[in-house]
Amino acid sequence: MNTRKYIHIHIMGGGSVILLLDTILVPASLLITISYHAYLYHYLRHKPSLTTIGLNAMKRRCWLRELNQGDDKKGMLAIQSLRNTLMATILTATVTIIISLCLAALTNNTFDAANHLLNLRLNNNNGHSANFFGLQSGKIIVLKYGSASIFLLASFLCSSMAIACLVDANFLINALGDFSSFPDYTETVMERGFTMAVVGNRVLCTTFPLLMWMFGPVPVALSSLALVGALYELDFPTTTIKSNTTSS
Repeated sequence: MNTRKYIHIHIMGGGSVILLLDTILVPASLLITISYHAYLYHYLRHKPSLTTIGLNAMKRRCWLRELNQGDDKKGMLAIQSLRNTLMATILTATVTIIISLCLAALTNNTFDAANHLLNLRLNNNNGHSANFFGLQSGKIIVLKYGSASIFLLASFLCSSMAIACLVDANFLINALGDFSSFPDYTETVMERGFTMAVVGNRVLCTTFPLLMWMFGPVPVALSSLALVGALYELDFPTTTIKSNTTSS
């Protein structure tokens, strides 16, 4: 009898526990990701040589200043050098559109995907239920998919602007005449394109933990921690190399 009473109380409180997890873990996960990028921005402003993004930016500036604009051979080399970043940015924009279309299909009432795929519940004899995948009410579902869609649209916007800037940079590097006498403007356009490409890629990466929200608040927290750890390894190579050297 005591065991049945405990199970009954436990399942009745499942909804409140899930509500508590949704209201704590999801904002905390976003705060962790935002705080990490604020930390990265601080290093980019004050110690850019310790970050991968800062090192690449400094190398690009030196390479562009040494590039003799108007030279056909070097201009072709510049186009080939920028092509990889341009293709990666186009891929990011394409992925964001595909995911946005998938979200639109999932939220369509015709498919009713949320109720068919994510409506696994734990029921007791009195009809109380707690959703295994977190809160799945209509407003919560709109919040989950809406927040992910906003991040995807922001990523697509940044990637589109990056593509436009990189295309302009290709033209300015190969431009002859009056345009070739303004290397600072060419450098500004090129750096703007690379910056927007990085921002678009990071916003897309931040979207994946939000997509995990459909499986519950715990996967959001775990995926955010994994994302921050992976990004740290990529953004601070000098710190990682020094730690590995010290340990060895």
